[in-house]
Amino acid sequence: MAIKLSADDAAGPAPRRTSGLRPGAWPGLAAAVWGLLFAVPSFAWAMGFTFGARTTVSPSLVKLADDRVAWFVAVLWVTGLLKLLGALIGIGLTRRRGRWIARLMVFCGGGAAVLLVWHGCLFVAHGVLVEVGSLSVAPDPAGLTRWYLFLWGPWFIVGGLAFAAATTRYVRRLGARGELRLYGVVGALGALLLSLASMITGIG
Repeated sequence: MAIKLSADDAAGPAPRRTSGLRPGAWPGLAAAVWGLLFAVPSFAWAMGFTFGARTTVSPSLVKLADDRVAWFVAVLWVTGLLKLLGALIGIGLTRRRGRWIARLMVFCGGGAAVLLVWHGCLFVAHGVLVEVGSLSVAPDPAGLTRWYLFLWGPWFIVGGLAFAAATTRYVRRLGARGELRLYGVVGALGALLLSLASMITGIG
């Protein structure tokens, strides 16, 4: 007795749909979560809620937020938006993109990685020097040193390492590695030069 198969049966099981995320996407997701969490204080302080800031951030900055100084509030909003942009970059580093988007992702990912690790290491180094007595600070910010040593410094470093891992995995998953790596290096050097210029001029 012949069994008649329908067209759907003959075609076999339907292929599984994949989301485009790879098993190695966790660094990009970690970078995205880091950016989202880091954006919360900026938006909160911009709206006048300075919870957690009085004991962990420079008093002069807290006063600017409390006094609702226009330019500083604007800086807080822009900073929060930049952190959200960092979260989007983290998400972007979890999926394959077009050629130009891939270049932009690698450029931004490399820049974010170096900028965050660099600043985190500066915070930690400064804190260590103060703790061992090699560097003295004014009484007011002295109490904040340990916050920058044990909280903000490591927090920046963790974010930078997440972006570094996400960017590295992204480049490895795509072709033209040499070309993409070049964009990552340019982004990293650009971020480092920007940070050094900010330190030298005292702006930022």
